[in-house]
Amino acid sequence: MDWARFAQDLASMARDLLSQESVGATLERITGSATQLVEGCDAAGILVLHGKAVQTLAPTDDLVVKSDQLQERLREGPCFDIARTKDGERVFRIPDFTRDQPQWPDFAPQAHQLGVGSMMGFLLYTEDEDLGALNVYSHEPGAFTEASELAGWLLASHAAVAFSSARAHAQMENAVATRHMIGEAMGILMGSHNLTEERAFDVLRRYSQKNNIKLREVARMICERGGLS
Repeated sequence: MDWARFAQDLASMARDLLSQESVGATLERITGSATQLVEGCDAAGILVLHGKAVQTLAPTDDLVVKSDQLQERLREGPCFDIARTKDGERVFRIPDFTRDQPQWPDFAPQAHQLGVGSMMGFLLYTEDEDLGALNVYSHEPGAFTEASELAGWLLASHAAVAFSSARAHAQMENAVATRHMIGEAMGILMGSHNLTEERAFDVLRRYSQKNNIKLREVARMICERGGLS
C-alpha cells in the first residue's frame, strides 16, 4: 500500500466531496472512491436501513443491490447486526464467504452465490431507527487486508462528514422551498377569498388535517390549481 499516494488521493476526494452539488452526487463520489482507494474492492454502495426496510444508494454494481436486498429479505446480515448494536462495532470485515459464517447462516451462503467473495462495511451514521453504512465487496475470498480495512475506515470517516453535511444542506433547501410554497399558497387564498394571513394558514392547516395530506402537498396543489377547488 502506497500510503503517501493514498493520502494525496484521499485529500483530493475530501475536497471534491464538499463541492458536490447534491446528496446523490456526493454519494456517487464516495462509492466511486471506494473502488479506487480500497485495495481489493470490486464494488461499493451505501446501505440505508430505515427500521427493517433497506435502501441502496449509489451502487457501483448490481451486486451491491442484490446483496442489500438479500439482507432485507432474510432480516439477517452484517448491517442488521450493526443496527442492533449502535454503540458497538462500527467496522466489520468478512474475509471469506466460502467458509461457514455461523452468525449469518442464511445470508453468507446466498451472498456467495451472488458472487461475493469477501466484504467490509463501515458505519456512517445512526439516527433513531435509521442507519447508514458504506459497504465494499470483492468477488475474491481474502481480498481485503488490514491495510484495506484501514483505508476503508479513513474513507468512511471523511464520507460520514460529507454525507452529513450534504444531507443537512438538502434538508435546509427543502425547508426553505416548503416555506416559500406555503407562503405562495396562502397568498393565493388571501387574494381569492379575501382572507387574512392567519385565516389563510388556518384553511391550509384544516384541509391538511381533514384529508391527511402533508401541508406542503396541500400548498403545492393550491399553487398548481390556483385554489383548493
